[in-house]
Amino acid sequence: MVCSFTGHRKIKKEHREALSPLIARAVAYAYSKGARRFMCGGAVGFDTYAAREVIKFRISRPDAELVLVLPCVEQDKLWTASERDAYEYTLAVANEVIYVSEEYTPSCMRERNMRLAKEADILICYVANSRSGAAQTLRMAEGLGKEIYNLYPTLDKTSG
Repeated sequence: MVCSFTGHRKIKKEHREALSPLIARAVAYAYSKGARRFMCGGAVGFDTYAAREVIKFRISRPDAELVLVLPCVEQDKLWTASERDAYEYTLAVANEVIYVSEEYTPSCMRERNMRLAKEADILICYVANSRSGAAQTLRMAEGLGKEIYNLYPTLDKTSG
């Protein structure tokens, strides 16, 4: 069973503290349902939070795998040094890294999103608006009849 993650690159300031524990509970839930492969898109923001929680979860559940599904080899080219450092660490400790494309193409992000949606049995997301790649992945997963948990509304209720 596979659990995929998708979410915005920018996390609301008032959500940051509560986001990691909420993702940790979602990972434990997906694992309890049979998920052993946890797929992340490897972007900054929510993807980084999710990957970090799967890495922590693997300490007590070594059969859980972190799989990075990346749009292209140089997706971090324009990131800050600290974002690249976190990304390099995640790449180094992932169980598997899948590149949709060797180079950036106009469709590589969409292809990555589709792969995350198609392979998921459960999609855990952080989606606030409909005009984003995360929302695109969410819509794809909905169209495929996947089980979906959007953490954004929960966080918005607790912070507002």
